[in-house]
Amino acid sequence: MIVKTVMMLMLFLGPLAVINTGIVSSVWLIFGLYILSGFGMAGIGMGIMHDAIHNSYSKNQTVNKYLGYTLNIIGANASIWRIQHNVLHHTFTNIEEADDDINPPFFLRFTPHTKRYSIHKFQHIYSWFFYGLSTVSWVTAKDFVRMAKFKKMGFFNGKTFNKELFKVISWKAISFGFVLVLPIIMAPVAWWIVVLAFISMHFVTGLMITTVFQLAHIVPTTEYPLPNEEGIVEGDWASHQLLTTSNFSPKSRLFSWFIGGLNYQIEHHLLPNICHVHYRKISHIVAQTAKEYGLPYHNKHSFVSAVGEHFKMLRQLGKMDNLRAG
Repeated sequence: MIVKTVMMLMLFLGPLAVINTGIVSSVWLIFGLYILSGFGMAGIGMGIMHDAIHNSYSKNQTVNKYLGYTLNIIGANASIWRIQHNVLHHTFTNIEEADDDINPPFFLRFTPHTKRYSIHKFQHIYSWFFYGLSTVSWVTAKDFVRMAKFKKMGFFNGKTFNKELFKVISWKAISFGFVLVLPIIMAPVAWWIVVLAFISMHFVTGLMITTVFQLAHIVPTTEYPLPNEEGIVEGDWASHQLLTTSNFSPKSRLFSWFIGGLNYQIEHHLLPNICHVHYRKISHIVAQTAKEYGLPYHNKHSFVSAVGEHFKMLRQLGKMDNLRAG
């Protein structure tokens, strides 16, 4: 984890530092450096901050706290993510409205319970473009939208909301200052080239991160349970995670290393307080236990096959109203 942390931070910050020296005048090299930084940003998101904010990076909570701030460095916010991901997504996985990860803009349909529009019949084609733009939306607007939503849900009161809002704005100012404003000032190229390179960096990050997370939950084998009239979802929490989550590419160790073990999403959802470097060994125990209790253990043998299943699910959701929803 320490080696990965150093490598990913260097991969993100190093290319930007080179651009900020003002010595790079080649447009293509600037684009290349930003894209390289995008891989580092994705690595930070999947392999550092994710564990840290789950308090599973280290037994030392101070270490977890400060490494969680790596999310702030790349332009998002650890406090907002903790609510959206740790609390809502992990508690209410694949439950419409409660799980914010399956509540996208109207032109995307990730659950059979949401209204289907005619445009959705093409979503298996255009979704990937919006995946690429997801982190641009995240670092510019989505955190503020989520803050307002979480305030209504009672996660913030007036005083804590204003305090947190100040922190969010301050961190974003620091991040944008280093990642975008300073390069515009220092790089000997037109400002719009830097902006396009910045968007390219985020497109790489957004496409990678969003695709990896989508493969775990938006596939034909996972379910989308709904609460009953009393607001209660049937079954226990652990079984719910097995029904709504899928693994992929279990034999690709290098790939798993880079994406922070998120190909073992079942293990992560059942044991989010355990560092992802242990998921591969734990997976054999989890799979055997699921089999003993007659519960599913969804697993695609490769990343490509998982992408194919997600593509299939997007297409089904775009063409049919009545899918198996769990």
